[in-house]
Amino acid sequence: MDIRKAVITAAGRNQRALPIQNIIDRDGTEKSILRILIEEALSAGVEEIAVVVAPGDDATYAEAVGHHAGRLRFVVQEQPLGYGHAIYCARDFTGNQPFLHLVGDHLYVSQDPKRCARQLVEVAQAEDCAVSSVQATRESLLPYYGAIGGRRVAGHKDLYVVETVIEKPTPTEAELRLMVPGLRAGHYLCFFGMHLLTPAVMEILARQVAAASPNEGVTLSQALAILATREKYLALEERARRYDVGVRYGLLIAQLALILSGEDREQVLTRILELLTHRELDASGRQG
Repeated sequence: MDIRKAVITAAGRNQRALPIQNIIDRDGTEKSILRILIEEALSAGVEEIAVVVAPGDDATYAEAVGHHAGRLRFVVQEQPLGYGHAIYCARDFTGNQPFLHLVGDHLYVSQDPKRCARQLVEVAQAEDCAVSSVQATRESLLPYYGAIGGRRVAGHKDLYVVETVIEKPTPTEAELRLMVPGLRAGHYLCFFGMHLLTPAVMEILARQVAAASPNEGVTLSQALAILATREKYLALEERARRYDVGVRYGLLIAQLALILSGEDREQVLTRILELLTHRELDASGRQG
């Protein structure tokens, strides 16, 4: 499997400012979230990247990625018809080729020397199939993610055959259909925000887009549920953490995660300790 292209979806109408938010990366450099995602994709050997945007956002996004702008092709999602539709908008860019896909509102921090995208691409190449990154996620967070059910691949502690895909399942649905042997109680394998997709996914999305009623959203999870019945499809439990910057305090938590795994870890930990100490002293003074 030769993987040269990536698609980053960043067309969500209520989160258009997120990809251009600046944050301090692990190397101590201030970068936009979109630039960090582009560098994640490039680390996996990708050569061409399409960014799916809302109308009018391409110039702003190009400015936010600096010297990487020349590697990008902007694809406009004219109407907000769902996450799956956003990916489908890049069909002419991907053609009949597999492609790496990342969502524009997540950041990834790997505990492995290899970045998350690199790990995913290597598994897809070795297994010659579509692979979605997943993470064991507690039940209370199910309303935010698509989730999979399946069985562990023999001889692999972090690889699963995908049998079921449900978008934002209820706890009852998850308990009935998404139990995976070996996971902690109350945890399920939820999507990580990163996929290696085959051309078959675009074919499935094309049929879903054609069949959708006006203003009906098309989800990627629906397409992946169909894919699981048609061809080999695996899930990789990443040795990493994903951070959704679109939720409350998400940007703050993502920033802390990057710093605490980066070059300035000791400096920031010292400052945090000083802050907490001052707060405790202030509280003690008020009580006294």
